[in-house]
Amino acid sequence: MEKITIGIIDDHKIVRQGLKELLEKISNYKVTHEFESGNDFIAALPLQDAPQLYIVDYSMPGLNGLDVLKFLEEKEEEYKVLLLTQHFDEDIIDAAYHYGARGFLHKNCTAQDLKYAIDNIAKIGYNNVVEILKRVRKYDASQSKNQTNSIVLSFREQEFLKLVCDERELTYEQMADIMSLSVKSIESYRTALFERYNIKSKVGLVLFSYKNKLTDPFL
Repeated sequence: MEKITIGIIDDHKIVRQGLKELLEKISNYKVTHEFESGNDFIAALPLQDAPQLYIVDYSMPGLNGLDVLKFLEEKEEEYKVLLLTQHFDEDIIDAAYHYGARGFLHKNCTAQDLKYAIDNIAKIGYNNVVEILKRVRKYDASQSKNQTNSIVLSFREQEFLKLVCDERELTYEQMADIMSLSVKSIESYRTALFERYNIKSKVGLVLFSYKNKLTDPFL
């Protein structure tokens, strides 16, 4: 079985070492990248042989875990992030999901909880779609008082949204090839949907389709 590759971003070396040893002991995981801050991680992008997902500590000097998510949200490549924190703050969790986190765990979680979350993110893209959907709705409601319930998508926007929700987790470049368009055109559809419906990430687009039953596989 092919190993699931993981990157760890945490400002404590002992935590990174302990997490690496635990991950490589409990399952078919391989830690390929380590960073001691969000700043170091972002400075290193794009990564060669990038890992399949990242475990990111929320509390770090400089750019914290939420700042990292905000930075990554506009990237063409989708980054799968599992956010860890020792402070269970509802506002932080809501914001993390809003900005594209694929899962969220308290640092007091068990090894089995961690394994379950990683396997879900690696296989289906998210740890808990129902919880993410609930929290994104809550966050959107608290951040915007002028949301519209009227959803009107062009044929091309529907095509784009369907590819965003594709289980193959296509890059924007791959979507452009399938739709016989330029990457710039694909980005224009993304930007239009982001602005029209107050969406902040590719995860948000998937949840938008899920919530409103707009495309396969949610119809």
